[in-house]
Amino acid sequence: MAREAVKARERKRQRLVKKYAEKRAALKAAGDYEGLDRLPKNASPVRLHNRCRLTGRPKGYVRYFGISRVALRKLALAGKIPGMTKASW
Repeated sequence: MAREAVKARERKRQRLVKKYAEKRAALKAAGDYEGLDRLPKNASPVRLHNRCRLTGRPKGYVRYFGISRVALRKLALAGKIPGMTKASW
């Protein structure tokens, strides 16, 4: 499980990206790259990283569910995800 500070940092980045999205788009359309440089670095969407909503794990992220593969397997085996069953043939 990721440290709480790491998860909080990622949430802060998401808020900054959302806050500066319009301003960033306007500066980019105008070609004002010096203005873009003055924006906070964490306001860039490139700096975001997908993390598991339950554990904060940065790797093995399954986008459809928004959780990591480990958490997905655990929930699926517990029967918490409707329609998902363990494969057997």
